[in-house]
Amino acid sequence: MNCVVEISDVWKRFPMKRDRPGFKEFVVNLPKSIKSKENSNFWALKGVTFGVKQGECLGIIGRNGAGKSTLLSLILGTIYPTKGEIKVFQKITPLLELGAGFHPDLTGGENILVNGVLLGLTKDEILAKMGEIIAFSEIGEFIDMPVRTYSSGMYLRLAFSVAIHTAPELFLIDEILSVGDEAFQKKSKEALLNLIHRGVTTIFVSHQMSAVREICNRAIWLDGGLIKAEGEPENVVKEYLECLG
Repeated sequence: MNCVVEISDVWKRFPMKRDRPGFKEFVVNLPKSIKSKENSNFWALKGVTFGVKQGECLGIIGRNGAGKSTLLSLILGTIYPTKGEIKVFQKITPLLELGAGFHPDLTGGENILVNGVLLGLTKDEILAKMGEIIAFSEIGEFIDMPVRTYSSGMYLRLAFSVAIHTAPELFLIDEILSVGDEAFQKKSKEALLNLIHRGVTTIFVSHQMSAVREICNRAIWLDGGLIKAEGEPENVVKEYLECLG
């Protein structure tokens, strides 16, 4: 089975932010500043290499700051690697910041159209799915209200519903299975599992170890920008939790 995402020896560096020193401090510490210049960068990823096959659901776990979200941003193409190469061979549907493309003054229905186009559908395709999207989101009569009047839960439910109804090929997911109440969370997880079973390739970042065990068929543990472990989700999660103590 062919890889649809190829990550080859990827490194990502971010400059460390420092307060601008006063003149006296600058002169006194100049020798130290010159010596430490090379160490004034933070490496979020350090030589990461892996592939994701068609139809696979890969879970990525690790502590905050381990490099998980940086990795998703690199795959999405919103940032670029300092070194290494990333190849993506499918259309990406990101579930990273739900509703990021919504306009607060447009109605729910209008935002479905706009967001659907941003995610790659035509207007006719979105209109054909409009009823399903609204029904799944459970927005009801509020669909004709501006989304600025929505609660955060309504806003996120609508955004999730749009994303899963846009014929995705490659899903990038970052901690979105906690959308809505318990019943909606269950429905969201079932909808995601249905997509995976139909062959939608998925990369899933989460701190919910139970979800990683249930949804994913492979897992990677990132720690300090390095791959600490890779393999069966049950084994990788167990090793990770044992490390946490």
